[in-house]
Amino acid sequence: MTVNGEVRTRLPVFVNPETDRVAVDGTGIRGASRHLYIMLNKPTRTIVAAADDPNFSRRTVLDLVDHPAAARLFPVGRMDFDCTGLVILTNDGGLANRLTHPRYGVTKTYRVLVRGDLDDAALAAIRAKLRGGLAALREGGPERGGADLSIVKREEGRTLLEVVSAEGPSRGLRDVLRYLGMPVKRIERTAIGELKLRALGLGQWRELTRDEVRLLKGQGDAGTRTRQKPKNKPRRERPAGPRRPDSGPTAAPGGRRGPARGGRPGGLAGRKGIPQPQARAGRGGRPGPRGGPQVAGRPAGPRQARPQGRPEGRPADRPAKARRSERP
Repeated sequence: MTVNGEVRTRLPVFVNPETDRVAVDGTGIRGASRHLYIMLNKPTRTIVAAADDPNFSRRTVLDLVDHPAAARLFPVGRMDFDCTGLVILTNDGGLANRLTHPRYGVTKTYRVLVRGDLDDAALAAIRAKLRGGLAALREGGPERGGADLSIVKREEGRTLLEVVSAEGPSRGLRDVLRYLGMPVKRIERTAIGELKLRALGLGQWRELTRDEVRLLKGQGDAGTRTRQKPKNKPRRERPAGPRRPDSGPTAAPGGRRGPARGGRPGGLAGRKGIPQPQARAGRGGRPGPRGGPQVAGRPAGPRQARPQGRPEGRPADRPAKARRSERP
């Protein structure tokens, strides 16, 4: 490894990537590229893009910047083909996202020259129409975030307006003013946030100073929204309703009330110290189990015993069914 032509065999070696030349096996090592911030006063008939369609071959903003690192630059945001004014070119993607993403709300200031004499009443009407765009002007669409308009200067037959908007006056402003009979003659961007266009003619560019870069990086801090993790919702408790008749302490297994199989009461009724339920009357006027009350209107008599022995009509010589254990 060589540093500025001198061979170095022991590490560490401290170098300045901006001034020192480092090579390994004769091949130079390119240092990390620093972030560049360039201000350009865009002229008309120039597209804000790194390259144009080969079928059109129009002039781009990069064609106006004669900088050694111009190939790595890209414009921040967009601007109409016929608009003029402030354009920022950089290779800092984080800053470009901060200046263009709607969540940060970085405003742009424009000077708009329109044809016609405007008074305060007409300005209020234009401001109301811009909230919904041209669709709201014709069809009464929903309101949207509009722009802040003010009159800078009045001249005979024309008026100079100042428009402050987070989105910028593109075709929507031109269409609304043309629909109201006040066509736009010129649009110039004069500021991005608090950074203003100064000391540059049309087509000229320069690098931003440290104070201007610090001012540009501070844009959008007030409009930043931090997404918070949603808190866990408390578990919903089901309201206590009336108890089902088969869910009491005397319920038998399977949801049936009364005695379980084997003559033992089901559930908790068979346990010691817990009163057992009273027996109910049986069907057909017969007394219920365990001496329960009888049905009114029918006397309760003794239960007739079932006849023992073989019923009539069954032949006596019929062999009895062999048990399963006795089958061959």
